[in-house]
Amino acid sequence: MPRIKIDLPERFTFATEIPVRAHHVNWAGHVDNAQLVVLLSEARMAYFASLGYTQENVEGVGTIVADMAIQYVSEAFEGETLVFDMAADDFNKYGADLVCRVRDRDGGREVARAKIGFVFFDYAARRIAPVPGRFAERATAA
Repeated sequence: MPRIKIDLPERFTFATEIPVRAHHVNWAGHVDNAQLVVLLSEARMAYFASLGYTQENVEGVGTIVADMAIQYVSEAFEGETLVFDMAADDFNKYGADLVCRVRDRDGGREVARAKIGFVFFDYAARRIAPVPGRFAERATAA
């Protein structure tokens, strides 16, 4: 099976910084792969907040992660601050991808790339929902 390769967009529309804490680090002394998923989820929440939304309420509907892929590039360590550069990409009728580059703030070293596929979800009806037009406008204009 070929390795995952995530292409980055020409520009990112959002960035957030998250410090690496002791609980993010595994026995090998670097950020644990499962903890990177946690950090990406935190960055995803910050992305939606930057547009005035929560994951539970984007123009009246929520979001659900449909898939996620991570391409690990280098180690990250406790005490570093990671920058999560993000952009919405590849919109379809029901969702989109958040493409993310993770890098060390101080040295600029790339740590990982990620693609987080998400769909909109109507929790009252318990079914997927179309992308809210206002969200698409805001996400691509940012």
